[in-house]
Amino acid sequence: MDPKAQLEQLRQNVDTLINEEDFLSKLSQNRPLRIKLGVDPTRPDLTFGHLVVFNKLRQFQDMGHEAILLIGDFTTLIGDPSGRSETRPVLTEEEIKANAETYMEQAYKILDKEKTKVVFNSEWFKGQSFSDCLGLARKMTVARMLERDDFSRRYKENTPISIVEFLYPLVQGYDSIALNADVEIGGTDQLFNILVGRNLQKEAGEEAQIVLTMPLLVGLDGNKKMSKSMDNYIAFNDSPKDMFGKIMSISDETMWDYYRLLLMKTNTEVESLKGEHPMHSKKNLAKSLVAKFYGDEAGANELQQFESVFSQNKLPDEMPEHNWADLTKNDDETLVNLLGGTGLFASKKEIGRLMKQGGIKLDGKAITNPSERIEKVTQEIVVQAGKRKFVKILP
Repeated sequence: MDPKAQLEQLRQNVDTLINEEDFLSKLSQNRPLRIKLGVDPTRPDLTFGHLVVFNKLRQFQDMGHEAILLIGDFTTLIGDPSGRSETRPVLTEEEIKANAETYMEQAYKILDKEKTKVVFNSEWFKGQSFSDCLGLARKMTVARMLERDDFSRRYKENTPISIVEFLYPLVQGYDSIALNADVEIGGTDQLFNILVGRNLQKEAGEEAQIVLTMPLLVGLDGNKKMSKSMDNYIAFNDSPKDMFGKIMSISDETMWDYYRLLLMKTNTEVESLKGEHPMHSKKNLAKSLVAKFYGDEAGANELQQFESVFSQNKLPDEMPEHNWADLTKNDDETLVNLLGGTGLFASKKEIGRLMKQGGIKLDGKAITNPSERIEKVTQEIVVQAGKRKFVKILP
């Protein structure tokens, strides 16, 4: 593809590009560029927030460039302070290794496995000495570090900042030297760290990497960044049913960002979609994203199930099943305790609150009194909790 055509396509969804002239020059060198995307395996699951940058890496990959997925097993020992209001908890090497294995499995749902180079930054850092660490630390001043919004805020609020956290941007930046990266991709919260890599490359006499940051995906609440700690996320490993249901719960306004960032729809395509009924567009979004991870058949099946349950008031074909004796030893029991025994809810308090709001139905009838007891069942019953949860209780 022509370099200018590549540049135009790669601009899609980009928040920050530094700098365009150098980028076009690199694209004109008639060689595959080395594209770096780093992820720290802090938790087992990747979320749709990661999908935004994975989509961009796949876009580079499809153009014939070298996709480098950097697993930050060493940087995870430090903990990325980006966007944090406090120091991250330290993980063990065993936890990091287990998380890293799941990351690679999930990443290949988006990336071409045969064309992806996976590297771990412990490969070059574990062999370095303390003297090497001090040499790297000399590349940055405390004043420069405090220019970061998160560090500056924590400093003003007297929230502790570990010296090790100050090292994180330098360690991430050194990765770019070790990989001889031409381009580094990240979310907007990674801009400072990626710029450090660019500066370190310049100091080392190397050609500076292109900085390319992507918008942060808004979570299910339609307000804050998608995050597992905020419990407003959709995971790569969510079941098709959960994935579809979560997508259907987002606001109409948030939906258009999901079309752009997750399905890579252009602004023209999104404007065209806005001419349709919002419910139709949201169903299509959910179907398409489920299909992206589980195939077209799964996407179509979840759409059919959703329409049966919510549009035609039918029961889903599949739901969890529990025997009465496994949930309670009593001959009569509150529905709150029965549902609490299924393991489908965070707490009985959550069940009680949902019940008072009219969100719990027993065989289609709303149960609003948390203290109400039901007799031991002699035939199966179906309980619906909220819009998406169904459970069958058997004799």
